[in-house]
Amino acid sequence: MQRRAFLSASLSPIALAACGGSSDDPPPGPAPAPPPAPATPQAKAADAMKRAVSYLDEVVSYRGGYVWSYSPDLTQTFGEMEAKRTMCWIQPPGTPSMGHIFLDAYHATGDERFYQAAERTALAVVAAQHASGGWNYIYDFAGEESLKHWYETIGRNGWRLEEFQNYYGNATFDDAGTAVASQFMLRMWMEKKDPRFEAPVNKAIDFIRNAQFGPEYGIASGGWPQRFPHYAGSKASMPQPNIDQMPTGARYGMEDGDYTLHVTFNDDVMGENIKFLTLCVMTLGRTDLIDTITRAMECMRSLQNPGAQAGWSLQHLSRETNGRPAGSPAGARTYEPRSLATHTTQTNIQQLFNYFTLTGDRKFLARIPEAIAWLKSVPLPADAVQKNPLLGGGRTHPTFIELDTNEPLYVHRYGSNINNGAYFFDKDITNTISHYSAGRALNIASLEKRYAELNGMSDTDVAAMVARSPLKVTQPTALPKYFGIREVDFPDLFVGAKMTTPTVPETEVNQLIDELGTKNYWTSAVPEIVNPFRGPGPVTPYTGTAYRSKHVGDVYDTSPYPADNPPEIAPYVKRDKPQFIVTSDVIRRLGRLIAYVAPVV
Repeated sequence: MQRRAFLSASLSPIALAACGGSSDDPPPGPAPAPPPAPATPQAKAADAMKRAVSYLDEVVSYRGGYVWSYSPDLTQTFGEMEAKRTMCWIQPPGTPSMGHIFLDAYHATGDERFYQAAERTALAVVAAQHASGGWNYIYDFAGEESLKHWYETIGRNGWRLEEFQNYYGNATFDDAGTAVASQFMLRMWMEKKDPRFEAPVNKAIDFIRNAQFGPEYGIASGGWPQRFPHYAGSKASMPQPNIDQMPTGARYGMEDGDYTLHVTFNDDVMGENIKFLTLCVMTLGRTDLIDTITRAMECMRSLQNPGAQAGWSLQHLSRETNGRPAGSPAGARTYEPRSLATHTTQTNIQQLFNYFTLTGDRKFLARIPEAIAWLKSVPLPADAVQKNPLLGGGRTHPTFIELDTNEPLYVHRYGSNINNGAYFFDKDITNTISHYSAGRALNIASLEKRYAELNGMSDTDVAAMVARSPLKVTQPTALPKYFGIREVDFPDLFVGAKMTTPTVPETEVNQLIDELGTKNYWTSAVPEIVNPFRGPGPVTPYTGTAYRSKHVGDVYDTSPYPADNPPEIAPYVKRDKPQFIVTSDVIRRLGRLIAYVAPVV
């Protein structure tokens, strides 16, 4: 009967007569409305984004905060180390990074659901802001005692993660945590002028200004330490290693004392701070920050090593230390020897290019040829990969170069955990540590090309370039539309610049939607897993070699490691990486959908 009724409702009067209907039957009703037209590909992509972000906000996050990865059932949560469920990670790709991509989704669609997710995440970042105005790597919503407990257990026993082995109770510039959080606060304040975000922005600005070394530091003036405010109880030196387990002549330990006091270039601390302050000049009209920016630029230029070794270290002394003058290259963590660092030198050259474009001052280019010439003089030996497969993958230069001798330094370790092991460095290219690469891939040709372009500019061209500088704006300027698809950099901030998005094919979008499915979350192979905390590791000397070139030591080591490349010793077993909700991959996938829905071309 239902089938007959369906047929009858869909046939013409002539057809009805043929089926036994008569002319006395009432005329048929109006034809049913056609089914809704299929949603446009852009609408499907926006719906997928909304479902994913809603799930992240409502199910995955803790009070709007995020770590780095989650088992799908949320029973395991990792940041750079194992995390408590009540924690949020500030280090990218943690909470501020997720907030950025949510705000990007709002810009792409105008859908308030995305803004609500960004707002909730922003309030988590506000809660995590240190009283000084910066941010630590992590925050625990369960309170200070819960955070201290984490440091005393999981953090303390992460052999290779020395920044987590002590609770400082302050904020850090390391790993761009404070920089990315500050940028996110600025975006949230500029979006709707919600007063809840104005004070955090101002506190972040004050933090950066207060932490900067002042003129009384001489050559170090304008630099920033790794952490602020300084904590007097920080670890100034590591326990003496077992000399019997070290090669003759090897060096070890934190050679220059408390590394949190040094001028820090590691992870581009200076560049990140200057970029945030530049954003504040553009958007808030804070021209008073230009002096802070200028002193930092000058500090980078001033700390370039004199003479033929014209590079930079990860960190430089901010004050005279053990007879060595302020400005001298300094050691940091126990696997970061006093030396010059090739990758840091490349980064600083690139930043000096930026500082020239911002200011037009040719002094920022003056010693770049010396730095490039030095880098060209210290390549990896031709047989590096044959002697040490860890130096493959396109690496061109040793990471560390010894002062004066210009010879590479390579980092090693012995033992099985933090209690019986130690790091040391010498000139043996074999058996290096794996978690901190002994070699770097530098693009010398690109540096030379960029230098030639900038150095060859006429004074007229330089003046025209500087006239578009974000440091020269006379009226508040809008921020770039998106921050999560790729890193916003100095060239994106010039007047008239357009930060375009990548082209995303529809086939990729359909695949992303299919992978999201009805579960509303994506999974991917988690980069690293961890040993659960089971107490302090043994102090008994370990003389084997199973852990020397692995990310993790024995089962007491809480350092993360890849599941498919564990130590080759029981009870470790090689296995596939498990599928987790991984924030870095979530950000990438959302970014691809955003670029498809609302591209900037």
